[in-house]
Amino acid sequence: MTDTVKIISPIDGSVYAERPLASGIDVEAAVIRAQLARRAWGETTLAERQKIVSHFVDALLLMNDEIVPELAWQMGRPVRYGGEKRGVEERSRYMIELASSALAPVQLPPKTGFTRFITREALGIVLVIAPWNYPFLTAVNSIVPALVAGNAVMLKHASQTLLAGERFALAAEQAGLPTGLFQNLVMGHADTEALIGSGQIDHINFTGSVEGGRRIETAAAGTFATLGLELGGKDPAYVRADANLDNAIENLVDGSFFNSGQSCCGVERIYVHGDVYDRFVEGFLDTASGWTLGNPLDADTVVGPMARGSFADHVRQQTEEAVRGGATARLNTRHRLDVAGSPYLPPEVLTGVNHQMSVMREESFGPVVGIMKVADDAEAITLMNDSPYGLTASIWTQDLDMAAKLGAQVETGTVFANRCDYLDPALVWTGVKDTGKGGSLSEIGYANLTQPKSYHLKQV
Repeated sequence: MTDTVKIISPIDGSVYAERPLASGIDVEAAVIRAQLARRAWGETTLAERQKIVSHFVDALLLMNDEIVPELAWQMGRPVRYGGEKRGVEERSRYMIELASSALAPVQLPPKTGFTRFITREALGIVLVIAPWNYPFLTAVNSIVPALVAGNAVMLKHASQTLLAGERFALAAEQAGLPTGLFQNLVMGHADTEALIGSGQIDHINFTGSVEGGRRIETAAAGTFATLGLELGGKDPAYVRADANLDNAIENLVDGSFFNSGQSCCGVERIYVHGDVYDRFVEGFLDTASGWTLGNPLDADTVVGPMARGSFADHVRQQTEEAVRGGATARLNTRHRLDVAGSPYLPPEVLTGVNHQMSVMREESFGPVVGIMKVADDAEAITLMNDSPYGLTASIWTQDLDMAAKLGAQVETGTVFANRCDYLDPALVWTGVKDTGKGGSLSEIGYANLTQPKSYHLKQV
């Protein structure tokens, strides 16, 4: 009997789709196809690869009307947001165009009798292990530049969003990518780790939990494969006394609760200068009250269910622990669907929080945010750094020089000022501490998906 993976929809608990797991033989055959395809792909010009990958992106974007309801059924995002089309297009187009300069040979200053330059060559086979929370956006960060750089790509998508992997595979077929160059595999943990440890994968890009990242590192040990790991996060925001409060409130509510708080760079804790604390909290609560919970298939729904009931229960437990410790739940948005085990969880705002509470230090990945009063910049920076994670941090101030100065003291991969929860493809996407290592997007993303090769040619 063939083992299968089922997508349990957070909308109603039904089995939305079921797919068979690839066997060990299936995986071995996929590796052979990838090896053959990438050799021929590497012989094509960069311009030709850019053209074909552009068609691949076009094909994917044309599926958006089907993708939007599929996302709602698979992981609960409301249809009103239109999927991930805009971000996919922005990142993909930028990275395709950037390749012309990022992959161009580096010419060294003239030296009599010598020709010297450095090129960047494809690594070989890139394994992308994609998450369910942004199943297209996170995947294109690596898939598109990996293909443009001349690599073959094997995609292992999260079990919650298997249909996203199938959409990528269909787009590859429609765009005319060589057979075997891009492959979507449905694999369990054991087979995935065996593939990583086989020595036949040259780069692994994983987005997921810290524990998952540790398992990837263990599986890859001794293979010399390179790794890109984006793991947990507990992204902070600091609202200074000189902040534009209307702007800060609007964006921080969105940054806290969009996608039901299931964003890698979502805002999970907010520190506010005492001079503006009361006004900020009042405005934040007023705005957050409009973020109502409902069925994601309803065009009026702002917040849908979390992907799984167990994820929602984790947030419930953190919230209850904080309240027992003296915090106050301020929205009081108890919903008829908000019961233990249900993925339906309304947004919540906690005040009276401190760093003895897990909700202020450990990842929540759900629609809850703690707001804490601070006396000055120094206290804010100390608290922002009091976490094992470091993906993004945002500083809200009208003094951008001060934002940069404070940002230099924050242990994080990206510093924002007066915005949050956004990836600019011109900037590297990376993290520090337990958030992981490596980086995607920007020229650095291409550097991580290729290897340098030096040419030292002497005239005789």
